[in-house]
Amino acid sequence: MNPVQAIILGIIQGLTEFLPISSSGHLVLCQRLFGLNEPEMFFDISVHVGTLFAVIIYFRKDIWAIILSLSNFVRDLLKRRVSPLHAWEDPDLRLALLIIIGSLPTGLIGMLFSKIADRLFSSIFIVGCALMVTGFLLWLTRWAEAAGRDMSGFSIRNALVIGVAQGLAITPGISRSGTTIAVGLLLGLSRETAARYSFLLSIPAILGAAVLALSDVSAPSVNMVICIGAVTAGVVGYGALAMLVYIVKKGQLHLFSPYCWLVGSVALIWGW
Repeated sequence: MNPVQAIILGIIQGLTEFLPISSSGHLVLCQRLFGLNEPEMFFDISVHVGTLFAVIIYFRKDIWAIILSLSNFVRDLLKRRVSPLHAWEDPDLRLALLIIIGSLPTGLIGMLFSKIADRLFSSIFIVGCALMVTGFLLWLTRWAEAAGRDMSGFSIRNALVIGVAQGLAITPGISRSGTTIAVGLLLGLSRETAARYSFLLSIPAILGAAVLALSDVSAPSVNMVICIGAVTAGVVGYGALAMLVYIVKKGQLHLFSPYCWLVGSVALIWGW
């Protein structure tokens, strides 16, 4: 892989990881369209880590608040000032617990169906079908209420359902961000809450997938091409993340539906 290919794949990863149009589906289609070889496993991990840093930087205040609340809670718990049940009453600890709960079905689905998902990457037709499904889910958000529940009204059931939706996004063509935000909105969450939870939930998912994939890489080596791809994915990803949060708050997530349907239709015809 040369630097130009690394930049192309980094841009694709950065844009599609956060915009609700499926990063995995677009990588499959672009590799076929431009005749790019499938990227090395370590390169693929690196561009995902680049987008992971984009999420961490964008939501650094939320993450720092969770860390401070957790440290204070542990200190007070050791001194017997609070009970374990107090964790649910603290807004930041409640968010952390909901992220952990939502990550459980995601991890389970990932472990059980990762091999099947890997085989799906060879089918352009399946990518097309999945993009059509993504477009349909995004279109349904047109009827989501503008004023929904905030984090105080976020239930364990909501976290589990969104976690399952994130797990299903291992299918190439199913957008992780689009599916989790859409499901959150359809469950009655506010736009800001759905977007915030979706992206914070992506942190353990991306990190866990990277660690598991890294275990399959023998003697990984960092070179200039890998660095270029990772930095490109991170910078472009930060911009795409900021853009999508703005779009969700405006209630315009459904505007991505026609694009998903168009690309999905092309993929269906191509893969037939």
